[in-house]
Amino acid sequence: MKKLLLLFMACTMGYTLQAQIETPQPSPSAKLEQKVGLTDVTIEYSRPSVKGRKIFGGLVPYGEMWRTGANKNTIVTFSTDATVDGQTLEAGSYAVFTKPGEESWEVYFYTDTENWGTPRNWDDSKVAAKTTVKSYPIPFNVETYAMDINNITNSGGHLEFIWEKTYAAVPFTVPTDNAVLKSINNVMSGPSVNDYFAAAQYYLQENKDIKTAKGWIDQAIDMTKDKPRFWMLRLQSLIHAKAGEKSSAIAAAKKSLELAEKAGNKGYVKMNQDSLKEWGAM
Repeated sequence: MKKLLLLFMACTMGYTLQAQIETPQPSPSAKLEQKVGLTDVTIEYSRPSVKGRKIFGGLVPYGEMWRTGANKNTIVTFSTDATVDGQTLEAGSYAVFTKPGEESWEVYFYTDTENWGTPRNWDDSKVAAKTTVKSYPIPFNVETYAMDINNITNSGGHLEFIWEKTYAAVPFTVPTDNAVLKSINNVMSGPSVNDYFAAAQYYLQENKDIKTAKGWIDQAIDMTKDKPRFWMLRLQSLIHAKAGEKSSAIAAAKKSLELAEKAGNKGYVKMNQDSLKEWGAM
C-alpha cells in the first residue's frame, strides 16, 4: 500500500512540474478578414495598449521605423493584385512597416514577412510599395491599437491605423471592375468551345437527343475551323454516324485521322481507321 501511495505522489509531482501556466498576452493577437469588391483582404497583427504612456513621439518615436503593432510583423494579405499610390502589390502577403510623423506617416509594404519587429537589415528591394499619408488627431483616446478597413467600395478601401489620439489611413484599390467585366463578357458571349464539346460528348455517352448533340458539336467545330482539333472531329464523326449522316461522319473521321497522324497520336489514328473500316470507307 505504501509503495502505491509513493508511486501516486511521484506521478502527481511529475504532472505538476510539466504543467504550464497560461496567462493573457500583453498585446493580444487579432485577425481581420474583409471582402473588398471581389478581393479578400486579411490583416494579422498584435494590439498593444497605451497604459498611461505617451505613444507617438514617445514609445513610438517620430521618424523611426515601427513594426505597426507589437510582437511579430503586422501582415496584410490580398487575394488579388492591389494598388497603393500607383504601385502594384501582387496578390500575396506583406509586412506593414510605418514611420509615424507629427503630421504624416510613411507606410511600407515589405515582401519579407518573417521578422520579429523591424528587419535587422532593411532591404529596399523588398519594398513592394511605399506611400506617405496624412495623420489626423482624434478627439478621444483609443486605448488599444486598432487596424481596420473602411470607406469600402467595389473598387477599393482604406487601410486604417488608430491609436492613442492619432488616425492615419492608406487608400488602396483592387481590380474588381476588370474581373466583373471579364465575367460578364464570358457569360454574355455564350458557351465556349469546350462547353459545346463537353455537352455534345455527354449527350452521346448518355444516349440523349442526338440532334441536339449534333448541333452542339457542329458549333464547336465551326468555332475551331481555323485550328481544327482531331479529338473534336472524332466526336463529330461518331455523333453524325449515330444521327444517320454517314457521308459527313466519314468526312469528319478522315479529317480527324489526318490531324491525328500529324500529331503522332496513335490512339486516335487507330480509332478513326476502325470507324472508317466499319463505315466502308477504307
